[in-house]
Amino acid sequence: MNHNGEIVLQAERISKLFPGVKALTDVNFYVKRGEVVALVGENGAGKSTLMKILCGAYKKDGGSIYINGEKVEFEGPLHAQKLGISIIYQEFNLTRNQTVAANIFIAREPKKNGIAGFFGIVDKKLMEKKASEILVDKLKTKISPKSKIKDLSVAQSQMVEIAKALSVESKVIIMDEPTSALGENEVEVLFETIETLKKHGISIIFITHRLEEVFRIVDRIVVLRDGQLIGEMRTRDTNIDHIVQLMVGRSLRDFLHKVPVEITTPILEVKNLTKKGVVEDISFTLRKGEIFGFAGLVGAGRTEVASLIFGIDKKDRGEIIIEGKQVNINSPEAAVRAGICLIPEDRANQGLVLRLSVLENIVMSTLRKYTYPMGLINLKKMKKVGNDYVKVLSIRTPHIKQKTMFLSGGNQQKIVISKWLASEPKILIMDEPTRGIDVGAKAEIYSLMGQLVKAGMSIILISSDLPEVLGLSDRIAVMHEGKLITILNRAEATQEKIMTYASGQSDNIKIGGKKDE
Repeated sequence: MNHNGEIVLQAERISKLFPGVKALTDVNFYVKRGEVVALVGENGAGKSTLMKILCGAYKKDGGSIYINGEKVEFEGPLHAQKLGISIIYQEFNLTRNQTVAANIFIAREPKKNGIAGFFGIVDKKLMEKKASEILVDKLKTKISPKSKIKDLSVAQSQMVEIAKALSVESKVIIMDEPTSALGENEVEVLFETIETLKKHGISIIFITHRLEEVFRIVDRIVVLRDGQLIGEMRTRDTNIDHIVQLMVGRSLRDFLHKVPVEITTPILEVKNLTKKGVVEDISFTLRKGEIFGFAGLVGAGRTEVASLIFGIDKKDRGEIIIEGKQVNINSPEAAVRAGICLIPEDRANQGLVLRLSVLENIVMSTLRKYTYPMGLINLKKMKKVGNDYVKVLSIRTPHIKQKTMFLSGGNQQKIVISKWLASEPKILIMDEPTRGIDVGAKAEIYSLMGQLVKAGMSIILISSDLPEVLGLSDRIAVMHEGKLITILNRAEATQEKIMTYASGQSDNIKIGGKKDE
C-alpha cells in the first residue's frame, strides 16, 4: 500500500570507509510510507553497513539522510529511534529473564502517579495494559505481556521485537534476516504482520537471502554489489534470475551446473527403515558418485531419515547396509566409523561451536589424527590441515584463530563441511546445505559437491529449494507424511511432479516408492 507516494526515509550518496575497505560508495536509497523494500546482495555487498548507518549505529563518511524531507544527523541509535527508525537484528535484543512487557518498555517504563512515581516505581498494570494493546490489538498475537522471554518461541520473540518498535512509534522498521530461524507457519504469521503494519502506514526494510520470499511480500527491490547500488525495481517487473544476475553478475542457472560423474556400485542400502509415528518403511539405494536428493514439504520426515541413518535417533526396525555389509549404527560415532557424516540443518547449534576458532571447529571430529601416544597434540600438523581446508574451500577468514561466530553463514557452512571432510567419509548427508547463505556461497558449495562426487564420494541431499534438488540430484526421493512416495530419475523429475507427490495428491502414488533400478 503506497500512502500518496510520500518518502519517509531517504539516503543520498552514502559512503562509508573502514580501514582498507570501501564498504559503501555513493549509495542512494529511499522508502515510502507503507512500503516494503527488500535490500539484497551477497555477504560483503554493504547491506548491513547501510542499515547500521540508517539506524544510527554507524556514522556515515559521506552523504545525507532525510526523514520526511528534513535533513538529519543521527547522534546514535536512540536518536534514530526517537526520529522513528527502528531495527530488528537477527540476534534479538531482548532480556530473557524479564517479562514481555518489561522488554517492550525497557528504559521507558511508565511510572506510578504521585510519590511512588517520584521514587521511580514502575506501574506494572499500566505497562502490561499498553503492551497488550500493541501485541493483541495491533499485532493480533496471543502473547501474554506477563510471559518471560525465555519461555517464548523464536517467532514470538520476534513479535516482541516488532511490538517494541511500535511502542516507540517507529515510522520505519528494518528487519535483518527476519525469517532465517522461522518455520513455514511462523513465516506466514510474520508476513501477515507485515501486511498489517503496511496498512498502518509503517514502512519495512526487509534484508534477506531468501529471494523467493522477496517476491511474496516486497513492493520494491534494491540490489547492492561491492558497496554500490546496482539496481532498484518494482517486484512485479523482475524475477529471481534477474535479481541473482544483478547480485553476482551471473545467472542462477549457471550455478546449478551438474557435473557429469560415473555412478557405479551401491554403497548404501536402506531397507524398511522405521521409527513409529515418525517415518515408515523407508527403502532406497545410494550409489558411488551419486547425489541422491530428498524432497518433500516441511514435516515430511526427510531430516528424521537422516537422523536415523546417522544414529542420532534409534530406529524401531530396518537395515542399513554399507558396501554389502549390514552395520549397526546406534550413535553418530558409529556412523562416522562406518564412513557416514551429516551436515545438519541447524549449523549454528548442531554443526559448530561458535565460540571456538575456525581451526578448532575444523579438527574437532578428527583430533585423534593429531595426537601423539602420550596425549600431546601435533599443533604443526593440525594448523597445516586447518590452513589447507581454508584454502581449498575458500573460507574467508582473517586467520584460522578467528572465532567462528564472527564469520558469515556461508563461511560457517564451509567450516562444517571441512570438519566432516577431514574424517574422509564415503557418504555425506547434507541437510539444507545452503539455507540462509548468499548466492555466491551457494555457488561455491554446489561446485564443491560436484568435486566430491567426482572424487568418488556419495551425497544424500535434503533441500526445500526445489531448483537446487532438481539441478544437482541424479535421482530424487519424494516424501509425504513420513513415507517415501516415489523415486524420480533426473530426466523425469519436474517441480510440478515433485509437488504433486509431496502434497499427497497424485492418483498413482505407490506407498514405499518405486524400487531402485
